Amino acid sequence: MKIAEVIGKVTLSRKHPSLDGARWLVAIPLKSDELNSKKKKKTEPFIIYDELGASPGCQIAVSEGAEAAAPFHPDVKPIDAYVSAILDQVEVY
Repeated sequence: MKIAEVIGKVTLSRKHPSLDGARWLVAIPLKSDELNSKKKKKTEPFIIYDELGASPGCQIAVSEGAEAAAPFHPDVKPIDAYVSAILDQVEVY
């Protein structure tokens, strides 16, 4: 699982029928030194399936790979990254 910050959304003209009812977000993964900092490093963004309603600027927990599709079992959804939680606060010790 990764922590990421939402930086935008994706608009699709067509999508797989099993993906109705949610949206796609663009996010950048955060390292521990970036969690409580306003200054973010430029890292490669990735696309995430969101059913929770995260918006730009939110910090989110992201599941990837098989864990991203696990909440939908036994249904099959063609996703590789899923918003598992919207984070209110993160403390790094």
